Amino acid sequence: MHPLPLFAEMDFSQNSLFGYIEDLQELTIIERPVRRSLKTPEEIERLTVDEELNDIERAVYLLSSGQDVQGTSVVANLPFLMRQNPAETLRRVLPKVREVLHVAGVEMQLTAAASFLTILQEESVSIQNYSHSFLHIILQHVEHRDAGVSNAWLETLLSVIESLPKETLRHEILNPLVSKAQLSQTLQSRLVSCKILGKLANKFEAHIIKREILPLVKSLCQDVEYEVRSCMCRQLDIIAHGIGTELTKSVVLPELIELARDESSSVRLAAFETLVNLLEMFDAGILTPDQHLRFLEFYKKLCTLGLQQENGHNDNQIPPPNQEQEKRYASVRKNCAYNFPAMIIFVDPKNFHMELYSTFFCLCHDPEVPVRHTIAICFYEVSKLLSTGVYLIYKELIALLQDESLEVLDALVDHLPETLELLTTGGESSVQENKLLAVPDLIPALTAAEQRAAGSLKWRTHEKILQKYACLPHIISSDQIYYRFLHRMFTIMMTNNVLPVQKAASRTLCIFLRYNRKQEQRHEIIQKLIEQLGQGKSYWYRLRFLDTCEFIIELFSKSFFCKYFFLPALELTHDPVANVRMKLCYLLPKVKSTLKIPADKHLLQQLELCVRKLLCQEKDKDVLAIVKRTVLELDRMEMSMDAFQKRFYEKDLLDQEKEREELLLLEMEQLEKEKQQNEGRPSSDKIFEKKRRDSKTTAVLPKTIPMSVAGSSSCTPSTSKEIKKSKLVRSQSFSSQALHPKYGNLEKCTGKNSTTGYASVSGIGKPSVLSYTDDSFRTRNSSGNISPYSSNTSLPSTSRNMSNSVDQKNNGSKDTQPRKATLKSRKSNP
Repeated sequence: MHPLPLFAEMDFSQNSLFGYIEDLQELTIIERPVRRSLKTPEEIERLTVDEELNDIERAVYLLSSGQDVQGTSVVANLPFLMRQNPAETLRRVLPKVREVLHVAGVEMQLTAAASFLTILQEESVSIQNYSHSFLHIILQHVEHRDAGVSNAWLETLLSVIESLPKETLRHEILNPLVSKAQLSQTLQSRLVSCKILGKLANKFEAHIIKREILPLVKSLCQDVEYEVRSCMCRQLDIIAHGIGTELTKSVVLPELIELARDESSSVRLAAFETLVNLLEMFDAGILTPDQHLRFLEFYKKLCTLGLQQENGHNDNQIPPPNQEQEKRYASVRKNCAYNFPAMIIFVDPKNFHMELYSTFFCLCHDPEVPVRHTIAICFYEVSKLLSTGVYLIYKELIALLQDESLEVLDALVDHLPETLELLTTGGESSVQENKLLAVPDLIPALTAAEQRAAGSLKWRTHEKILQKYACLPHIISSDQIYYRFLHRMFTIMMTNNVLPVQKAASRTLCIFLRYNRKQEQRHEIIQKLIEQLGQGKSYWYRLRFLDTCEFIIELFSKSFFCKYFFLPALELTHDPVANVRMKLCYLLPKVKSTLKIPADKHLLQQLELCVRKLLCQEKDKDVLAIVKRTVLELDRMEMSMDAFQKRFYEKDLLDQEKEREELLLLEMEQLEKEKQQNEGRPSSDKIFEKKRRDSKTTAVLPKTIPMSVAGSSSCTPSTSKEIKKSKLVRSQSFSSQALHPKYGNLEKCTGKNSTTGYASVSGIGKPSVLSYTDDSFRTRNSSGNISPYSSNTSLPSTSRNMSNSVDQKNNGSKDTQPRKATLKSRKSNP
């Protein structure tokens, strides 16, 4: 079709008009004849039913003179009729159903089978009346020529067998089954007989089964059709449980052995599965040493099936397998890999190195991806079973991490944290530094795995890897994480185009920051987050900064967030992009939950001022709607106090624990520095230094970052070195501990009441000040303690002390300068 030109350029000549008409004709919808579904008067009269008839009379009428769809509706309604009037239904409706079913189609047959089963399950009639009225109908149609109909009636019959008494089963089902199972009967009849025999095996005594059922079973096991042999073979384990161990050994096992040699593969498979199901009946767990060795050697051969030719061990001059055989061999090796953990139990983990290590090596380096994928899934299970011998398989872990297939890597990463923890804690040595030497190639393998996933299109695998790498703080040292992983997380946040991957990298980076043991490195990362993300040129960077703030609130203490991220986050209320302001509005309730009153009163005022500005100045209608909803939520929130509050008890304890751990990290760093300095000095200098430290009562603090002081609390003496050492002992392995699950999802303080209100724009809510009832809940540092967040590095931080009114006004005034200028001016504040 030719594209239509603009109206200004249209040519309305005759030739052009004809061209336009042809184009329009191509767009004409071809009308198709609509089938008229109207009924003729005769059809309408035939479908009309007298409204005065009751349910039973209407059902009889429709079954007698109605159409098939009406008869099917009556059959589907049988359970309802049986509940309402069982006697009349059995006397008048059921005989009509029996007549109709002889000539009924597939739909009515399936409906009848389902209705009969429903009536049995609902117990609308006694089992005696059911067997007298319904059983014969079921038996008549169980061998229907349509396979679907036959199976439906058979399922109903098998359910009925569970409820029928023995005498009824013997006379109505077992006795006719003798003739139905003969070779002269149809294939469908013999298949039905197999399933019925399996169901009857648990309903009679052993001597009846031996005399009347087992001859039929043996006959069907030797049937000329492989479908019958396979079907009967799958019923043998049910029959074996019914006749007991002795009869099984003398009658069932010989038949199974014969079926295991059958010419049909489906029969052999059925025999193998039945043998496995029967193992629990015999003393299969007791094997002689010779049997044990033969079984193990056979398993080893299966693990390398089809690989002998590739390895140059074709001693018997066996021709190379074709493509179909290679697929079979790969399937066998895959199943061997799946069962490898069970084989470790079979040989005992202590014998793994001698008996199974070479096999495990072959499976991890198998040329087929499905085999390596399966062994990667089992790798963690193998590690658990080996326990202290887990160091034996670290090379295979490195090989799978470096596997060229991302499917293998994806399977291995699922339990990578648990596997790495076993490798670093489950070896013979109990010292982490020594254990890390056992896996020297671990860090290059981990970085290569992440980069290989980043270079592929499978972003979900990349996201999973980044999430699992959050376990590294208790696997490798803080410096190794800083130099090999932390900056990589930052790069992913800045350059990757997939949002879930960016968020995963952001959260993992926050965890790395949480457990970093060097203050200088921590401040460097904080500085980069604020300057390159929070103040980034792209709005995408600023959105990721807000994601990072959310993770900081989740993982760190409240004081940490308020110290470094509170004001940089509020600065985004002036962002020129509506999506950034919108995301900040969603985050504001969590931001408010980090405040403690009265120490953070000035920060609360900053928050209120920003919200009021958004209410008054926001022009985007979508953002304004979210601001209004956020104001209501902020107004309902309860504020956390410095003093003890019972309703915030658990949350306050959790926050105190986080702050205590952050303080311990700094104290450990300080002690390590002192230890290094003392080791390089003469003994006299050490004694002098000790005396000097003991005589000190206050600590000199940096001037660039003000201390966090709760109100006007007085200074306390400095913590002694003995107390520091005791804390260090208690947290000796702090950086190597696993992340506690309670830090995963933290609920923030929300409630019904509020200490401040945002509904009114004219005034600022005044928080009520509670008296301190427990000093243990005050986490502010006195002048004699080391500040958890003090550093010589200049950072845009928010002090928790009571700032003067000038600073508050400056910080709360309307921004007339760019964001960077505002933050730089804040850096220069003392």
